[in-house]
Amino acid sequence: MENALELRGLRKSYKHFTLDNVSLSLPKGCIMGFIGENGAGKSTTIKTMLGLIRKDGGEIRLLGKDPTQDRSVMEKVGLVLDSGFFPQEMNAKQLGSSMAHIYKGWDQEAYCRFLERFQISPDKKIKEYSRGMVMKLSLAVALSHGAKLLVLDEATSGLDPIVRDDILDILYDFIQDEEHSVFLSSHITGDLEKIADYIAFIHEGKLLMVGEKDDLLETYGLLHCTREQIQELDPSAVTGYRNSEFGVTALVKRYRLPGDYQVENASLDDILLYCVKGKKLSGQEGL
Repeated sequence: MENALELRGLRKSYKHFTLDNVSLSLPKGCIMGFIGENGAGKSTTIKTMLGLIRKDGGEIRLLGKDPTQDRSVMEKVGLVLDSGFFPQEMNAKQLGSSMAHIYKGWDQEAYCRFLERFQISPDKKIKEYSRGMVMKLSLAVALSHGAKLLVLDEATSGLDPIVRDDILDILYDFIQDEEHSVFLSSHITGDLEKIADYIAFIHEGKLLMVGEKDDLLETYGLLHCTREQIQELDPSAVTGYRNSEFGVTALVKRYRLPGDYQVENASLDDILLYCVKGKKLSGQEGL
């Protein structure tokens, strides 16, 4: 399967933070959710892979090209960033005219259709928009210049559930074309459980796991047991555990447990929480 996005050993170092050998791939026609707590390295990864900040090492391929060497590929990459990046004094109509001078493949008719679909007033100044409307405007722009890869950085954070659901519907419609793909950074894991095909977890600049969402949810589960029982388990079966007054809850790999244990389904939130904050059994290494 051909990939829309490939990162191999991507590195970026700052004084107090290092993006450490991030490797992942996103097949065409799919959505990848990029998950991690605030400060985990999501935005640094995105800015580096887009060539907005200089990498210290590794390889990047967007739609088969290295954006640090060939900026023409950005014509086919649509960006929706957390803060928005449009002049606040402009209105949507003026913005469309400006975009026509930036993107060779700009489609004004498509842009106007998206403004209508998203109920965006073409004459209202951007500074008067709600956060949800700014995100929808960003999507309207991203979808109106022939983008094949959409990259969204926390685009749904701080939005009400109805607006978030609208945006997820738009992304789902976008990937019905198998040449289209979406890379969606978010800490709202419930959104990604609805729509993502692949999940990548990042923590402190390192990828904890990457895989198909359904495989991750089938592999991991929650086990409720006593403190004595948790110590009897194979350390490789336990990703992390937490104590409570009622005993122990552990994130476990189902296939490594004896058959007599009852395991509940784990959410992406659970997987992230226990990977990052769960205690490790003695002798345990990695995930």
